[in-house]
Amino acid sequence: MNTKYRAALFDLDGTLTQSGEGIMKSFRYAFEKMHLELDDNADLSVIIGPPLKGSFALFGVPEDRLDEAVITYRERYNTIGKYENTPYEGIEELLRRLKEDGISLYVATSKPEPMAKDILEHFSLDQYFDEIAGATFDGSRDTKKDVILYLMEKAGFNDNAVMVGDTEFDIIGAHETGLDAIGVEWGYGTYESMHNAKPIGIAATMDELYALITNE
Repeated sequence: MNTKYRAALFDLDGTLTQSGEGIMKSFRYAFEKMHLELDDNADLSVIIGPPLKGSFALFGVPEDRLDEAVITYRERYNTIGKYENTPYEGIEELLRRLKEDGISLYVATSKPEPMAKDILEHFSLDQYFDEIAGATFDGSRDTKKDVILYLMEKAGFNDNAVMVGDTEFDIIGAHETGLDAIGVEWGYGTYESMHNAKPIGIAATMDELYALITNE
């Protein structure tokens, strides 16, 4: 089959799995344990996707306590929160179809790499991916650009690939590394923010995403 791309990179949170519950509960847990105020009505959907430290700063955590906030967040997320999560309906079938078409599949996430691998293994989605790349715990690799560049070097490709994600951070990160990008509507980003980042398209369904990747 002649496909548009030889490789497709997928974001994890909001693209492959609906992970908001565990992330947001663990975020609130960190504020409560650190005795910091967080508005009960705060829109925490914006924290899903970007690096954690920046998200805590966005909601007012002092700079000298950001590392503490990330560590506290992970107390809950690493044991409970990561499993408050479910794959999106149709995502496994999509991955299977793409794999059968001969497209190499990868994960590029801002979530720490060991955690991403654990989650994908838990849901038996790891079998579809040639490599799973994520951030480091020490922060030396945390932006989407960093993760994509690391993955490109590790997997040995540099073109004819597309990044798939649910936020403008995925699209911007792809463009910063010279890749095309596709947005998906079922995640946590907004259509407007993704559109403004100039993806090649924004998919509302799994079939639309398949068509954008394969040029059908």
